[in-house]
Amino acid sequence: MGDFSNYGGSDEENAEIKRLNAEVDADTDNFENWEKLVRACEGLEGGLNRNSSPQALATLRATYDRFLLKFPLLFGYWKKYADLEFNISGPESAEMVYERGCASITNSVDLWTEYCSFKMETTHTPHLVRELFERGATHVGLDFLAHPFWDKYLEYEETQEAQDKIVAILNRVIRIPMHQYARYFERLRTLAQTRPLLELVSADALARYRAEVEAENAPYGIQKSEPEIERDIRAKIDAQLYTVFQQTQAETTKRWTFESEIKRPYFHITELEHAQLANWRKYLDFEESEGNFGRIVFLYERCLVTCALYDEFWFRYARWMSAQEGKEEEVRNIYLRATTLYVPVSRPGIRLQYAYFEEMSGRIDVARDIHAAILNKLPDCVEAIVSWANLQRRQSGLDAAIDIYKAQIDSPTVDIFTKAALVTEWAYLLWKVKGSSEEARACFSKNVQWYSDSRHFWQKWLEFELGQPTNAELEEQHGARIKDIIQMIRSKSRLSPAVKQELCQVYLNYLQDRGGKKAMKEFLALDRELYGPQSISVITKAKLGGKENGVAMGELDEPTRQKAEARFYSFYQLHMDPDPNAQGPASFN
Repeated sequence: MGDFSNYGGSDEENAEIKRLNAEVDADTDNFENWEKLVRACEGLEGGLNRNSSPQALATLRATYDRFLLKFPLLFGYWKKYADLEFNISGPESAEMVYERGCASITNSVDLWTEYCSFKMETTHTPHLVRELFERGATHVGLDFLAHPFWDKYLEYEETQEAQDKIVAILNRVIRIPMHQYARYFERLRTLAQTRPLLELVSADALARYRAEVEAENAPYGIQKSEPEIERDIRAKIDAQLYTVFQQTQAETTKRWTFESEIKRPYFHITELEHAQLANWRKYLDFEESEGNFGRIVFLYERCLVTCALYDEFWFRYARWMSAQEGKEEEVRNIYLRATTLYVPVSRPGIRLQYAYFEEMSGRIDVARDIHAAILNKLPDCVEAIVSWANLQRRQSGLDAAIDIYKAQIDSPTVDIFTKAALVTEWAYLLWKVKGSSEEARACFSKNVQWYSDSRHFWQKWLEFELGQPTNAELEEQHGARIKDIIQMIRSKSRLSPAVKQELCQVYLNYLQDRGGKKAMKEFLALDRELYGPQSISVITKAKLGGKENGVAMGELDEPTRQKAEARFYSFYQLHMDPDPNAQGPASFN
């Protein structure tokens, strides 16, 4: 076989699968690479069947398992996997795949319908088939487009010639707002003319209808025959069914506008249009206003199939569920699904929110572990490090928070500009929490030699000094400190001229707002240096590609400069309400 015989197939096939595996491992979010790998595995040895080699079958199964772990909402691939298992190993193996698929995408009408259809064809024990249909009904029965599932359920009962069960199913379905509600009503209305009364209504309801009929005839002394009484009872049942129909029609009409705007009711890795997200928001607003817990949860679950890659809906679901009484485990499950399956760690906001939830719940070690897991993948995530330090401060005190910063600053895997941001957070803890401005100032001064190329470092140091309390006697000393920082920015930093201008503008504002009698002399001198023509301004000359102090600019290469001048924001600082007028594809970020 060659060096790659563990995959099965020819040497050429093995080499191809090895190459595709490497591409998938290099970029696990690339859906096209996954598809190529799956197709290559299916095509091993000319197409897999029960006579294929164990290596080829193991390769196929391992690939499908990895693929569907990464993309569990792709119902079509679960069906395809189940079909392959049926052809290779028989119905029991296929059923195991269906079970896994329905557990992964519990509200897929298509997958439940396929599973139930498979069960109808492979199982000859009616109660087992019915149990599966009932399980499916709890998960997809309320879907606006659930008619394929209900049609399959009715089809099965027709094959069993179980008219009583057909009536019972129809009695349930006519109460569900859905796309094809009217035809179920018409079918039940037709059956109601001939089926036994106790199939149509409960014994108590039947007794009540009979009493009503007899009471209506009593004043006239009329004694109706049993067939006549039954006729009148059927008329009352028909009237009641029509009332149910009108109610369902009204509920369906309320939802029709939202449902008609859903262009993609299934999961896909491509972006949705802004209009689609706006429609889901409005639909959820409507269903929440209706106040039916079951229907609200069902709509959220539907939404999070289509919008699984959009953080906002996971946040919304968790927030809504947390407002319901006694739903802590449900909230935890929402966060778990979001963080372990759908939202990539590159967008850590939902993971941090999950950590706050676990901290609130008293599971401090879990909250710590969530932070550690983020940093395992994103060692330079300033927001996660700061969040972890604050968790330690809340739970174990100031020294524990500082220990987090020390450990990250000493870490060889953390970028120097990330460390610069962490030093400023450390200084602010000393200032804001410990109340020691001197220790905070010492923290800045001691570290300036390491982080002089960090825009964030200088900005936070300026903000710190500007935030210090002062008075007429201390203002001169206060101004001198700020001036020293500005001079260091101009002389020690390799930041771009534009950023230096931005930072030095802070001092210009200070001189205007708080400077003394001679402040305007210094103001105009600095203004000249920052904004004057290149013949008199070294910064302007440098911006135009010249030299500053005789030294060629651009000492930082472009990738380093971008890191040096980056701004660090938290999730909530970046949060914006959706633009209702936005058009085109909506980014996942």
